[in-house]
Amino acid sequence: MKRRDFLKVSAVGAAATAVAAPAIAQSAPEIKWRLASSFPKSLDTIYGGAEIMAKQVAELTDNKFQIQVFAGGEIVPGLQALDATTNGTVECSHTVSYYYVGKDPTFAVASSVPFGLNARQQNAWMYQGGGIELFNEFYKKYKVYALPGGNTGTQMGGWFRKEIKTVADLSGLKFRIGGIAGQVLQKLGVVPQQIAGGDIYPALEKGTIDAAEWVGPYDDEKLGFVKVAPYYYYPGFWEGGPTVHFFFNQEKHAALPKAYKAALFNACAYTNTWMNARYDALNPAALKRVIGAGAKLRPFSNEILDASYKATNELWTEISAKNADFKKVIDAMQAFRADQYLWWQVAEYTFDSFMIRARTHG
Repeated sequence: MKRRDFLKVSAVGAAATAVAAPAIAQSAPEIKWRLASSFPKSLDTIYGGAEIMAKQVAELTDNKFQIQVFAGGEIVPGLQALDATTNGTVECSHTVSYYYVGKDPTFAVASSVPFGLNARQQNAWMYQGGGIELFNEFYKKYKVYALPGGNTGTQMGGWFRKEIKTVADLSGLKFRIGGIAGQVLQKLGVVPQQIAGGDIYPALEKGTIDAAEWVGPYDDEKLGFVKVAPYYYYPGFWEGGPTVHFFFNQEKHAALPKAYKAALFNACAYTNTWMNARYDALNPAALKRVIGAGAKLRPFSNEILDASYKATNELWTEISAKNADFKKVIDAMQAFRADQYLWWQVAEYTFDSFMIRARTHG
């Protein structure tokens, strides 16, 4: 190559590099967000999900996109995390959609409703059955975009200061229970109380409430409920597979580079799997420990379950008659549930039932 031609090529290459460098910098800007959690730091699994997500986002973007996590109460109270995201106080939050049924009962279905889906079915609905898209159409009204960010698996039915054997025993019971499940149990005489996780123990200890549900053995042990309410009931039929959500301010999310949106999606999906797996790994040993500490394990009676199922269906009919958004999503959930349990009763249930019998018989 002649020297003159070489210089021309070099000049062109240098110019291309000069253009490419700032373009790359613009596509990977440094962004710092704040996340408001609804949970206390002591709950390393459900609160820890937000930290896991933030860590994944940082690693996927070479630390260009950083999210700082704040526990419930540090920026806003735990039950105001969604509002803080809507109004732009923070860019995102980690919370449970059913905390906000006071705004609209439709919020509950995105997370968990009585006699709804188990964890795997919930994930199937969200990721493969159109659930994410369905609910983000609704969330637009609140200026947020949401992605699944954790699942606890089927929860326990809660801690009670006295035994609950019949529907009559529920009359007047002051029960800390989240979301729309409180409205179901209210039909059976329960007085539902919505209390953030960090405030439940003192309320039980003082007798302000008679019972409380939270998650399951691992978290419940940390919160010390066995010390003040010895009867531990199961299953939490109102939370067969509750999804925890990451909510993002819609305007802030829309402004992100495409690669950062992909990083968020994948970090949230990883967190969703991580949380479910962690609870499944930690709950067995925790259950043994709380029983050793005095917990009296009790199943809800069939009378209570049957009455609750009937009350649930009545409530869905009542709400659907006056709320089109709720009707749309509850109908979709029930249709998906019908097919899921058609499959579940064939292989999953049969296998699990046999293995439980095999374990029991040694």
